[in-house]
Amino acid sequence: MSPMSPTPAEPRPTRTAAVIPAAGRGVRLGPGTPKALRALGGTPMLIHAVRAMAASRAVSLVVVVAPPDGAFEVKNLIADHSLPERTDYLVVPGGATRQESVSLGLDALPEDVSVVLVHDAARPLVPVDTVDAVVEAVRDGAVAVVPALPLADTVKEVEPGAPGEPEPVLSTPVRARLRAVQTPQGFDRDTLVRAHRTVAVDGEGATDDAGMVERLGAPVVVVPGHEEAFKVTRPLDLVLAEAVLARRRANDGF
Repeated sequence: MSPMSPTPAEPRPTRTAAVIPAAGRGVRLGPGTPKALRALGGTPMLIHAVRAMAASRAVSLVVVVAPPDGAFEVKNLIADHSLPERTDYLVVPGGATRQESVSLGLDALPEDVSVVLVHDAARPLVPVDTVDAVVEAVRDGAVAVVPALPLADTVKEVEPGAPGEPEPVLSTPVRARLRAVQTPQGFDRDTLVRAHRTVAVDGEGATDDAGMVERLGAPVVVVPGHEEAFKVTRPLDLVLAEAVLARRRANDGF
């Protein structure tokens, strides 16, 4: 009896997951409810952000990193809102810093995830086309992809002084070479995990995952961002977000 011919190895399935660190308090929006749970159009910002990731057919899993003492509340929140059923959702408790929370989100990913998006819960209105563009760039071979916009304002580098006091200008960077970075940022999973394991960041930790990959010496590329992917940080941002949402509802009829 002739030996059986070996079965050809099947290609390893690859999935894309989005990690949303949402363990912060959002002090700049004032005291009270954590920023990610503030209502926008009657729905918590976090739910808008989860929907924005799940709106991409490329994203099969969304991992929400909740406040360490609020994972149960966030699980209930997700269960109470209608979300695309083709996407899986997972809630894990976070850490003391954003960097720790992203690391905990990465630890929770299944083995078959090879592309990872990291998205700010405070960017609830990022359009699906932007999400898709980031995923596509990673799948095309980039190890780190950042959506970004050209700056409208001239930027000055200054010597920081006391609050309210005049600060000396050190330089004026060339505006045409500057970009304002948004999320979701997209990564080859192994590269992002390596960055989180090997790049030491002082103080409050890294607020920009692509910056950690840069410190590995790995290339980071920029794709066009979108004006509606702005970060809701201050009360005026919330007013703008409500206006954008109202316009979408009027145009889309939802």
